[in-house]
Amino acid sequence: MYDYLIVGSGLYGSTCAHELKKRGKRVLVIEQRDHIGGNIFTENNNGIQVHKYGAHIFHTNNREIWNYVNQFAEFNRYTNSPVANYKGKIYNLPFNMNTFNQLWGAITPEQAQAKIAEQQSELGEKLPKNLEEQAIRLVGRDIYEKLVKGYTEKQWGRPATELPAFIIKRLPVRFTYDNNYFNDKFQGIPIGGYTQIIEKMLAGIEVRCNTDYFHNRKELDQTSKAVIYSGPIDRYFGYCYGKLEYRSLRFETETINKPNVQGNAVVNYTEREVPYTRIIEHKHFDPVDTPHSVITHEYPAEWTDGLEPYYPINNDKNDTLYRQYRDLSKLENNIFFGGRLAEYRYYDMHQIIASALNDIKKMP
Repeated sequence: MYDYLIVGSGLYGSTCAHELKKRGKRVLVIEQRDHIGGNIFTENNNGIQVHKYGAHIFHTNNREIWNYVNQFAEFNRYTNSPVANYKGKIYNLPFNMNTFNQLWGAITPEQAQAKIAEQQSELGEKLPKNLEEQAIRLVGRDIYEKLVKGYTEKQWGRPATELPAFIIKRLPVRFTYDNNYFNDKFQGIPIGGYTQIIEKMLAGIEVRCNTDYFHNRKELDQTSKAVIYSGPIDRYFGYCYGKLEYRSLRFETETINKPNVQGNAVVNYTEREVPYTRIIEHKHFDPVDTPHSVITHEYPAEWTDGLEPYYPINNDKNDTLYRQYRDLSKLENNIFFGGRLAEYRYYDMHQIIASALNDIKKMP
């Protein structure tokens, strides 16, 4: 008999498992995939750590969380500075004085602010009702048309006029010559990849990969006193109210016999006509000297059964549906729900760890 059965070996489940083991609890972790780590899984390609499920950059303002994750790996000083490719021209991200200079020749913050204010005026005094209007309110028409509209519509599979305004509200806009995407105090990539973090978290804990909880649910539940479930909440309840909607991703990864392909870890392709949203060159995250490189094209897709659900579509319809499932979850005995799929919420990595550490305090 285990004290806890943990469904999912991603960052949430693994953090819970690690902390419970420290308490002396006996834990079993099951994982549907053939490897641990969930979407932060990295694998070695002749010296290059490949982010198998898309780019993951650890960043936080929380010193406690930063110190916590650093006990499992040494982090480098990687600074996230993606660039955008629009019709063959390169623009700096996040939107900053370099971007404004590239677009308009603006040299001072005053010049850039005046240009944005001129373009914002088309909205008048009305409050933005959708993503398009919110983007124009933030950065003006030019940046919206070239660097936001196409990329966002590819990512979400919907016209920007049909997307909620809040999606873009956290978009960084700076009137300094600073290409650092994040404002957080702490940022980096683990030297040697993310998988080692999960391996160390799960050291001494029984883990069963290639194990689908729903194929043998009754028997698995009987092995433990309590269950921590980090999978899709609607699947747990048999989709009794209907399926929650997600956006998914498809990855095409290739090895190229060149030491440097694009000169940056992340290049976004913002034209609507280009089918992928970005190209990742993995060796720039954790720099290594190799004669080859590995790149990944990311293609957004509508989620269907069999695909990985990546981004919840938090519109009114889905949020209402999620609340129904959340209410059901509160009626379960000795079942704890957590993580991005169980909470139908997009989490950054530091938020997942903080959530797990907080939830553990409530568990017996």
